Amino acid sequence: MNDAYIVDAVRIPRAKAKKDGAYASLRPVDLLLPLFQALTQRNEFDSAEVEDILLGCSTQSGEQGANLGKIASLYAGWSNEVSGVTLNRFCCSGLDAINLAASKVMAGMESLVVAGGIEQITRVPMFADNGAWYSDPKVIEATRFMHMGLSADLIAVQEGYEREALDELSIRSHQRAEEATIKGYFLGSMVPVNNQDGAAILSYDNAVRGDLSRESLAALPPAFESFVEDGQRVVEQVYPNAQLAARHSAGNAPAFVDGASLVLLASKTRCQALGLRPRARVRHFANASDEPVKMLTGHIRATEKLLKATGLRPADINLWEVNESFAASVLKYQQQFDIPTEHLNVNGSAIALGHPLGATGGNLLATLLDELERRDLPRGIVAICGGAGVGVATLIERI
Repeated sequence: MNDAYIVDAVRIPRAKAKKDGAYASLRPVDLLLPLFQALTQRNEFDSAEVEDILLGCSTQSGEQGANLGKIASLYAGWSNEVSGVTLNRFCCSGLDAINLAASKVMAGMESLVVAGGIEQITRVPMFADNGAWYSDPKVIEATRFMHMGLSADLIAVQEGYEREALDELSIRSHQRAEEATIKGYFLGSMVPVNNQDGAAILSYDNAVRGDLSRESLAALPPAFESFVEDGQRVVEQVYPNAQLAARHSAGNAPAFVDGASLVLLASKTRCQALGLRPRARVRHFANASDEPVKMLTGHIRATEKLLKATGLRPADINLWEVNESFAASVLKYQQQFDIPTEHLNVNGSAIALGHPLGATGGNLLATLLDELERRDLPRGIVAICGGAGVGVATLIERI
């Protein structure tokens, strides 16, 4: 089997998703355009050399519909010969796109592929696709759908995570993200979105609040308290003895942001032919799913599957990028693999930096790769959980 090398990983600054946000006047294709251009400029190759584009997007409707992976590349001026596809595994979409692109290279079917993701929540909000899972009463009942915030609360109750522990993780995420921003740790992968005058619209991830206090977080009301009664009836179908309680607030939940990310993957022979410098390889990846009411634990099962296949132990992993899909999901993941806090989300994660759904996989992989290089460490894992219990994990190793 061929090695799938990571040649480059780029992303735009994440912007708060709101009506007057930094990217509110732009379309999803506008967020992807500078990334397509950056890949060819930074690595000096002709876009016609790329054999496929795999783009993750969780809400494929409106401006994010019509196979955005293909259309965005055309909009960016890439060759007509490059194909493209857009896929959805909820929050895992972008990471899954990268893994599927790597599998194409590993199988020898293709040798130069671009993958990543997009989500512009400001213009295409979550649930805008009106999917049956959360809009059709019959499907809702059959699949035991409830809001994922309640799933996070369920994990917190079952594992005994009190509000103070959830808030403490949030503060750490914001403080680490602010420090990384000040020290320029994100700049190697960051590509600005420019206005018509050529000036950057945004030059940093603007959801970070390094000045958060325990008192201000504690004062926030539970975000899903009004849904607990309905959620309890769903929970009892699977966990008869569980007593659901509202634990999470807006302060220890992932921030809504707009974002986009792309990763360039290639085989060894194509790297040599085009003069590309590989930075790391995708050693292994896995997807899995867990019970859909608890929902936010699928990445644990995917990681267990990955570790078993590779023969590695959690102690063999130098750095972990685990998407902060609510604080309890991260605490549960950390507990499961006994991860030292100093090895986990060392530059903050989605609670501070934001979770642009389909773009998150590429964001986390870029952050992980940059940080492995900065610290001169060999190995790291990206893990993301998603709706209905799905989860994805990816192991990368530096060359």
